[in-house]
Amino acid sequence: MLPNWDKGMALEKINQVNDIKRLEKYEWNLLAEEIREFLIEKISVNGGHLASNLGVVELTMAMHLAFDFPNDKVVWDVGHQAYTHKLLTGRKEGFDGLRKYGGMSGFPKRKESDCDCFDTGHSSTSVSAGIGLVRARELQGGSESVISVIGDGALTGGMAYEALNNASQLKSNFIIVLNDNQMSIAENVGGMSQYLNGLRTAEAYTGFKEGLQNTLERIPVYGEGLVRQLKKTKNGLKQLVIPGMLFENMGITYLGPVDGHNIEQLIRTFNDARRIRHAVLIHVKTQKGKGYAPAERHPARFHGAEPFDIATGLPSHKRTKANYTDIFSTVMRKMGDRDEKVVAITAAMPDGTGLKRFKNMFPDRFFDVGIAEQHAVTFAAGLAAGGLKPIVAVYSSFLQRAYDQILHDVCIQNLHVIFAIDRAGLVGSDGETHQGIFDLSYLSSIPNMTILAPKNKWELSDMLKYAVNFGGPIALRYPRGEAYDGLQEFRPAIVYGKSEIIYEEADIALLAVGSMVKVGEQVRGILKDAGYNCTLVNGRFVKPIDEECLELLSKTHGLFVTMEENVRSGGFGEKVLDYVTDRQLPVRTLNVSIPDEYVEHGNVALLYQEVGLDPKTIAKRIITAYVGQM
Repeated sequence: MLPNWDKGMALEKINQVNDIKRLEKYEWNLLAEEIREFLIEKISVNGGHLASNLGVVELTMAMHLAFDFPNDKVVWDVGHQAYTHKLLTGRKEGFDGLRKYGGMSGFPKRKESDCDCFDTGHSSTSVSAGIGLVRARELQGGSESVISVIGDGALTGGMAYEALNNASQLKSNFIIVLNDNQMSIAENVGGMSQYLNGLRTAEAYTGFKEGLQNTLERIPVYGEGLVRQLKKTKNGLKQLVIPGMLFENMGITYLGPVDGHNIEQLIRTFNDARRIRHAVLIHVKTQKGKGYAPAERHPARFHGAEPFDIATGLPSHKRTKANYTDIFSTVMRKMGDRDEKVVAITAAMPDGTGLKRFKNMFPDRFFDVGIAEQHAVTFAAGLAAGGLKPIVAVYSSFLQRAYDQILHDVCIQNLHVIFAIDRAGLVGSDGETHQGIFDLSYLSSIPNMTILAPKNKWELSDMLKYAVNFGGPIALRYPRGEAYDGLQEFRPAIVYGKSEIIYEEADIALLAVGSMVKVGEQVRGILKDAGYNCTLVNGRFVKPIDEECLELLSKTHGLFVTMEENVRSGGFGEKVLDYVTDRQLPVRTLNVSIPDEYVEHGNVALLYQEVGLDPKTIAKRIITAYVGQM
C-alpha cells in the first residue's frame, strides 16, 4: 500500500541532476503527475510551450533514470519540449522567470546547464548534432551515450533524412528517439514486436550474428554468397514482423513502437538500445497535451500558449484588436475568391500563419508540405512556372532555412512567388532562434527580389493585393502582434519603388520602414516638442529604395535617420548610406537598427529598449547627432 502524499512531495526531492534516481519506483507516477501540475501552473502564468511538454514527461523521466547526465548527452530537436528535462536537472526555481528577459530560456541552452549539450530552436537538427557528438566521442575515446530526440513532425524536414543516411555509417552506439505524438509510422504489433526487440538486442543474439557471419565468410568460394542469401532471407522475414523497415533498410536498428507513457518499458528499451554497436531508433508513441484536457483536445492551441485560465483553458487576456496575421488571413480569403490562380503554401503552420480560413474555403489550392521550408519554396517555384500565383506564408526566422532555394529556384528564373513573411522583427519570448531580424539583409542580397514592409494594417492589405498582381519574386514582411491602426488617412496607391512622405518639413528626415513607421511617428513628436523640424517618410520598399525621394530630401535636410527592425548589416539603412555616399549627397546619415548580435528572449517592449529601438533612445541619438553636425 502506498503512503499518503502531500502535493509536491516527489517533486520537492528533485533539486539537482540525477536526484530522480533516488526515488522509489512507486514514486515515479506521482512525480509525473506533479510535474504536469507544475508545468500547467507555471505556463498558465508566463505562457510557453505546454502541449509538447506534457506529452514527454514520462519519456524524459525514463531517460534520466536510464542515463547519467551530464556525462551522457541528449539533444532535443527544436527544444520546446525540454521543460521536464530542465526540472530534472535542478532548474525548478527558474520557471518563475521562464522566457522573461534575463530569465530561463524556453529552449535548451549550453550556457544555462551542463546538461544542455546543444542549443536548439529550429526543427530537424538533432540527428545531425547527435552524429557530431558521437564522432567526437569516437575520436576522443569516450564512452558516454548520445541520444537525439526528434518528433514525427520534425522528421518531415529534409535535413533529418540527410542525417539518418549518415547515421547508418556509425560503428558505435547512437540512440535516436522518435517521439511520435500524431503520425503513425506503423501499426503496433504488440507482443511480437516487444519479443523481437528483446531478442535482437540481446548480447547473445548480436554476438551470434557476428560470429556466424565471420564463420560463413571464411568458407572458400561459397561463403560470401551464403551470407548474402542469409541476409536476404532475414530481411524478408523482417518485412512480416518489424514495422520500422524504412530505418532497418537504412542500416538503423528499429525498436518499437513503445508506449511513451510507460516508464518501466521505456527504461528497458533504453537499456536494450545501449547494447547496439551502431545507430538505433526507438519509436515512442506519446499523446500531446497528456494530462490536461484542454491541451489534449486542442494540442495546436497549446503548442505555444499565452497565459491562460487553468480551469477553462481560455486565454487570460482576451485580444480585442486584430493582429497582422488576422489581416493577412482576411485578405487571403478575399484574394482566393477573386483570383483562382492564387494558391497558398505553408510549412506545417496553417494556423500560425493565418492560412486556416483559406484552407477551409479553397482546400484544393492549399498545400501544407510539413516542416520542409526548402521544399516549400522550390515547390512554389514549380507552381509559378506552371502559371499559378503561389503565396508562401512563413515566419521570418524559418524562411532563412530556404535561402538557397529562394536564390536559385525562384529569383534566378524571376518567377512570381509571393513570400508573406510573418513575425518579422523582434518576436519576444522565444529568443535568439526565433527573432526575425535578418530577413531584410538576406533577401536584399538576391537579384530580382522586391521587398515591401507595411506601416499599418491597411497597407498590409494593399501590399498583398499589389504583390499578387506583381510580375516576379516579391516579399512582404510584417511583425508579430497587434496591427497598427494609426495613420489611416495616409493611404496612397502602391507604386513600384516609391516611398510615402507622411509629414514634410525640413532639417531632419526620418526614413522608416514597416513597424518602425509607428515608432517614427512617436520620435517625430518628441523632436517637435524639443524644437526640431522633422520629416517622416514611410519607406514602403526596402528593395528597391526610392532614390528619387532621397535626392529630393537631400536638398532641404541635413540629417537622414534610417529606422528598421532588422540587423544593421545588409539592411535598409546601409542601402540608403551607400546611395548617399555614391552620389555624394550633402547629408549625414544615422542608422537606427538592431546591433550585430543575437537578441535574447523577453518582452518585446523591453527588447526595444535593450537594442535602442524605443522612441526616447532614438530621439536622444538624433538630437546628439544633429547638434554635433551644426
